[in-house]
Amino acid sequence: METKYDLTVGLIGNPNVGKTSLFNLLTGARQHVGNWPGKTVEKKEGEFNFEGRKINLVDLPGAYSLSAYTEEETVTSDFIFKEKPEAVVHVIDAQNLERNLLMTIHLIEMGSPLVVALNMVDRAEAKGIHINTAKLAELLGVPVVVINVRENRGIDELLRVVLKREARSISRSKINYEREVEEELEKLIQIVSFDKDIEKKNRKWLCLGLLEEDKNVAAIFADKPYSIELSAAQEKSIHHLQSVLDKDMGAGFARLRYGFIDGLIKETVTRKINKGKTITERLDDYALSRFWGIPLFLFVIFLVFQIFFKLSESASGFIRGGFHAIALGVTSLLSMWGMSDWTTSLVVDGIIGGVGNVLIFVPILGMLFLFIAILEDSGYMARIAFVMDRFMHKLGLHGKAFIPMILGFGCNVPGIMATRTLETRRDRLLAILINPFMSCGARLPVYILFAGIFFPEHQGVVIFSLYVLGILMAIIVGFIFRKFVFKELSSPFVIELPSYHIPSFKGVLIHAWERTWLFIKKAGTLILAFSVLIWFLASLPVGVAYGSEASLAGSFGRMLSPFFAPLGFGNWQATVALIFGLAGKEIIVGSFGTLYGASGDGSALSLASALRQDFTPLSSYAFMVFVLLYTPCIATLAAIKKETGSWKWTIFVATYSVIIAWLVAFVIYNFGRLLGF
Repeated sequence: METKYDLTVGLIGNPNVGKTSLFNLLTGARQHVGNWPGKTVEKKEGEFNFEGRKINLVDLPGAYSLSAYTEEETVTSDFIFKEKPEAVVHVIDAQNLERNLLMTIHLIEMGSPLVVALNMVDRAEAKGIHINTAKLAELLGVPVVVINVRENRGIDELLRVVLKREARSISRSKINYEREVEEELEKLIQIVSFDKDIEKKNRKWLCLGLLEEDKNVAAIFADKPYSIELSAAQEKSIHHLQSVLDKDMGAGFARLRYGFIDGLIKETVTRKINKGKTITERLDDYALSRFWGIPLFLFVIFLVFQIFFKLSESASGFIRGGFHAIALGVTSLLSMWGMSDWTTSLVVDGIIGGVGNVLIFVPILGMLFLFIAILEDSGYMARIAFVMDRFMHKLGLHGKAFIPMILGFGCNVPGIMATRTLETRRDRLLAILINPFMSCGARLPVYILFAGIFFPEHQGVVIFSLYVLGILMAIIVGFIFRKFVFKELSSPFVIELPSYHIPSFKGVLIHAWERTWLFIKKAGTLILAFSVLIWFLASLPVGVAYGSEASLAGSFGRMLSPFFAPLGFGNWQATVALIFGLAGKEIIVGSFGTLYGASGDGSALSLASALRQDFTPLSSYAFMVFVLLYTPCIATLAAIKKETGSWKWTIFVATYSVIIAWLVAFVIYNFGRLLGF
């Protein structure tokens, strides 16, 4: 049954303005995430109650305008135009008023029931920027409310204005273009004015879209009975205005809008010159330094690994002990009920052993996601992308590709999707080809398992080395592809560097919990299913010893294990685990738990003891390197197919990554043996 809301509010803003922090503050855990129909852009909705009203809040994708050049802009403009929310809240960073106001102008032109939420005013004033908010509201013709999301100030006042705004008339456009533009606009407005399906408040915005040659706007009129007349008038008006504005109509209109914004700034903003450097500028002297930038980034990531291992050790031990007790209790209970050994093995070895050995790592993953959320929300992650842009451009690579690579640390799927922000197909393809080398969260349980067993005193250093190796391999392979496959030089880009700030405690907790909960759900569904499947393969045919070479899993593993023998891990259990790891890398840990019967009930070798019999420290490191580099999971391959639209590139990624993984692991293992490890 569909939930009935009193009103729906759209939340809009540029990236890094505090929009999502406001969304988290208002909705908390009452959120649901999905994709927009027909789009891969994330859709976030949440609900909350305020003064007796049940409000549905929609967090729209971060965008700089409503020009529909990107999928994010298309989603935002379509939502406002087609869904008709009762109110739209535009969150603005007071430190960057000029850039943010372009979206405000678009929303006013669109006839949105708009409220401007001016965030980070305290930081703007610290920089000597003072904004006359009353004058700004008067000139824009919409309410302007000062808020501070981080300190939870002004939020109730904002919501009260939103409720009042719902009952008022829509925004009054104050933007008047040059005489020639207004004349051509009026010609188009006259043609569409007889269409009762087009609301009066939307006419000017739609006709502006026609003059800017917006394809989404043109599609709205494609089936109208007057479409031929409108198309002819549009072409004539554009031809006339090209000689007045600019050959590029979009650039011409942007110039006019920014002209209006410049006048607005002069009327409402005063600046005092601060002689000293701000905190952000002082920190950036090191974070963006040509000499210190990359070493500082590596040190921060190294520190993160050291901290989250220390903080999560006790929690992981508690969960491990819990599953050990559960396994013992279930074994005793099933024995008391007279269940067969086969049934007991299915429950204890297959289900508890498979899923339990993965869930042990939930605290560590949760801590990692928490630290990543802190780096993102503090503004430092943008500095990492900036520093890597400079480094990657020296190699002829597109620095902007490092942003999807950073996303790949959480999961390669959103990293692959984020490549659509790159301007050319060649740049997008190159970024897609190297993104799977970024070590996603699903690989981390494998690293933790092996590093904890074979490198207990240095597990943080070992895992850090794998993350760095993934970045280096992505850059090296990208350089080779750029040299021999994609020979065109990539274009530079400008990245936004938000001011440093203390992250929202609630916001980072929500971000970390969302990612951790996805992992837990995966353990309860996909990993559970594969654990049971692996158990059956390790138990059949009937009568063979569980997890023996005579089982189906053993026969299959022995057939392929010679392929891995030169890498130091030719045991059939490792082969089977790697094969099932194609469904999801965390399944590798569950596979080992199931195949070795490491349920923790005391009747079988512990997983650590079993692995020590089949691996050495050197071969275990080679195994982790192979897991890092070999074929990405099925979900990532599906994302590659969707983004490239080609099975050829998808198969190429699946194939060449295995080859590279084998070669690198081979070199590490055999070179290590020569050195006596």
